[in-house]
Amino acid sequence: MTRYEQLAQQLREQIRTGVWQEGDKLPSLRETVRRSGLSLMTVLSAYQLLDSQGWIRSRPQSGYFVAPARETTRYASPPQPLQPAETVDINAFIFSVLQAGNNPDCVALGSAFPDSSLFPQHQLSRSLSRVARQLLPESAGATLPPGCADLRRCIAQRYAARGMEVSPDEIVITSGALEALNLSLQSLTRPGDWVAIESPAFYGALQAIERHHLKAVAVATDPQQGMDLDALAQALRQYPIKACWLMSHCQNPLGGSMPTDHKQRLLTLLAEHGVSLIEDDVYGELYAGLDPPLPVKAWDETGRVLHCGSFSKTLAAGFRIGWVAAGQQAEAIQRLQLMSTLSTSAPMQLALADYLASHRYDKHLHTLRRTLEQRKHIFYRAIKREFSDSVRVHYAEGSYFLWLEMPEYCCATQLYWRALKAGITIAPGRMFAAGEQYRHCFRLNASLPWNERSEAAIRQLAALIDEHILRN
Repeated sequence: MTRYEQLAQQLREQIRTGVWQEGDKLPSLRETVRRSGLSLMTVLSAYQLLDSQGWIRSRPQSGYFVAPARETTRYASPPQPLQPAETVDINAFIFSVLQAGNNPDCVALGSAFPDSSLFPQHQLSRSLSRVARQLLPESAGATLPPGCADLRRCIAQRYAARGMEVSPDEIVITSGALEALNLSLQSLTRPGDWVAIESPAFYGALQAIERHHLKAVAVATDPQQGMDLDALAQALRQYPIKACWLMSHCQNPLGGSMPTDHKQRLLTLLAEHGVSLIEDDVYGELYAGLDPPLPVKAWDETGRVLHCGSFSKTLAAGFRIGWVAAGQQAEAIQRLQLMSTLSTSAPMQLALADYLASHRYDKHLHTLRRTLEQRKHIFYRAIKREFSDSVRVHYAEGSYFLWLEMPEYCCATQLYWRALKAGITIAPGRMFAAGEQYRHCFRLNASLPWNERSEAAIRQLAALIDEHILRN
């Protein structure tokens, strides 16, 4: 950690603990230089970092001030802790929404993917060209399950850099994270089994449960604390749950991450009931701040945590490369993959291994995280400025999602279709639950560049919401 990052972390903790509160003026640059003994450039870099992350704000000729506190979601009617569903029927709705919104001319505020222009496309293209020239006929066989050995070794090295012992033999390369998640679920369950999921949940989990004819227990999930572990404990006592599927970091759609003590308690709770965890961690690299959070997998000593990751949200969406550190289920997942997709694209696996070997990934991630945080804060401030006070917005650190809540009597699905006619997409709350409890909520993608087009889209969306509220 550099000196300016250390200073920024120190000031961030002081703001968190209330030493500096909303509206307080921070010591001037020169005063901080005198007190800390650091250079003016170091102090300025620290203040600029905090400004980019939304912790402080610069006022011309006045100095730096602590920014307004970010709101947390306050549900008008808190969701029930447990929402059991013996039948999940959501795929048709999700398909209709995704297909209707698949228009490149729309402002894609409903997209689940970050702005692709933020990815190192030229470097990836060079890696792909390089491996294509060297591709041999036998390369296809070398990328059959569990996948390219060099790529699995690169992923294992990234685990090791975080103090985790994950063998390359435990890692299975998949066609995106969704295949990793589906294969993990299939390896742990049989039709009719119960699975614990979040509420609201990533719609891919709902689709997988419907596809595999499973039953779901949706457990209330808090934007700051993650899944309600008391409610999960109740579900584990009440239902014969075979697996638990959740996002530990930058949860989709809420955006929040689970604190460390909750991760450890979660693992202990599941172990007591002999339940395996499918840890969907596709946004884990998009954390805010300086220190990468550890996944639940870091405390797994029995191999019951299946940790699923992907490069689609951080590096190359079109490559469709994911993986699962599958623990006890590695061999079972390989067999299932051989019976379905057979294997993941050989050129794409080899190209990613080539790129990762160049050691440019971490530099790219540092820039990506900072840019996403800057853009999300801009979107957040614009929404607070343009939207009605009756619309509540949740801002969680990391990733690029904002979760918004309209009054309960509003319907975000109706808003979706009206916005679509105006060339704007959103992700309505109906996509993230088997029931109607989030019908008044929606998710926005704040990774887009802030320009005249995105600014106009936010204003148009605000006008549509005002009109929708008046109609209801």
